[in-house]
Amino acid sequence: MNRDEALKKSDAALKELAEALQNGRSDELVKYLDFCSRFHKYSFGNCMLIALQFPNATMVAGFNRWKELNRFVKKGEKGIGILAPLMVRSKKKDQAASQDEEPDDREAPYIKGFKVVCVFDVSQTDGAELPTLSSVEGDPGDKVERLEAIIRGKGIELNYATDLGGAFGLSHGNRISILAELPKAQTFSVLAHELAHELLHRGDRRSETTKAMRETEAEAVAFVVCRSVGLPATKSSSDYIQLWNGDLPLLAQSLELIRDISAKIITELESVVSEEVAHVA
Repeated sequence: MNRDEALKKSDAALKELAEALQNGRSDELVKYLDFCSRFHKYSFGNCMLIALQFPNATMVAGFNRWKELNRFVKKGEKGIGILAPLMVRSKKKDQAASQDEEPDDREAPYIKGFKVVCVFDVSQTDGAELPTLSSVEGDPGDKVERLEAIIRGKGIELNYATDLGGAFGLSHGNRISILAELPKAQTFSVLAHELAHELLHRGDRRSETTKAMRETEAEAVAFVVCRSVGLPATKSSSDYIQLWNGDLPLLAQSLELIRDISAKIITELESVVSEEVAHVA
């Protein structure tokens, strides 16, 4: 598969998803969001390419990366084609150099285009056992506290209230309120939802989107983040259908933003874990 074929596959998958949503079917969107929870470090397009070529993928890496992990791709396995940036460097003269000095040659890397590279799912490899990551099923454990720390670290005020007029959570613009005494799993989900609002819907984009679209984007982010930590996040299909607004580019933008914000939150959750481990060490 070459670059053009990869782009065509990704575009075709997006169109199929749009048609499914238009026809009231959101199963494909749920599958895509599930992939985002597992592959949050990959781009919107690459998540679609992985899902399209290997629907049961759980963990992917390149041939050499698997070797570093003492695992080896099985003979005859077909790689999963994804797009990787093609970086080149151009020399730029240092404008800050004085007249008495020779200007430095600075190489500024930039993306010239994209190339197809192959990754393989763990099921396509043999070798050493991989470290087992702790998972959560129904109880987020200390992840509620981690998410609270992330929110406050962004300068967002967070408080718990006994009554929010029937709502579980509210985002007021640099301030989040959560209903007290919710189950921990629900608290985690609501925190992720309201943080998504703060990151997605507090700029110019707020006036460019409908309330239904904003709520669905925030709930989709919460879905992805919950799945990433092992919580069995589920929502009614009708909620996800609202992402479809009769505009394919708008749908693509919405999905890309959902992936980007989800990845940001998941990465920061993982970073909090790394900092805690380093502190203990």
